[in-house]
Amino acid sequence: MIPEAGKKAPDFTAPTDVDDALKLSSLRGRPVVLFFYPKDDTSGCTVEACSFRDTLPRFDGLDAVILGVSPDSVKSHKKFKEKFKLPYRLVADTDHAIAEKYGVWGEKSMYGRKYWGILRTTFVIDKDGKIAKVFEKVKPENHAADVAAAVESLK
Repeated sequence: MIPEAGKKAPDFTAPTDVDDALKLSSLRGRPVVLFFYPKDDTSGCTVEACSFRDTLPRFDGLDAVILGVSPDSVKSHKKFKEKFKLPYRLVADTDHAIAEKYGVWGEKSMYGRKYWGILRTTFVIDKDGKIAKVFEKVKPENHAADVAAAVESLK
């Protein structure tokens, strides 16, 4: 079940592409954008990741932290980040425990085949660690601009 706006964001500690163990609650005091995406270096995920990269100046002015989360390994994240010059951390959720906490690990369907994976979703978390906005069934194009507007509204 996806946590609702107004609820405390589920905390987690996980490895990132910069070889650290990131604890979400350590970012309190700043707004956080947590975007869940299915897979590094795939078409839709690349569009989404690059849109956050290209919109970063708006987020920097808001002191916001951007975090991309997928089930890919740290090694995969490093290659993806380098290839597309992504200036924010990517969180490795290889056992999809974080995705499950956020209710975004679910059944999907492609070409009639059912499988489990990440449901593309973004959470805006306020400086107090509460979920301010949830974007479900995200369309990668122009998504970052909508998220930036949500972060701006927290001011």
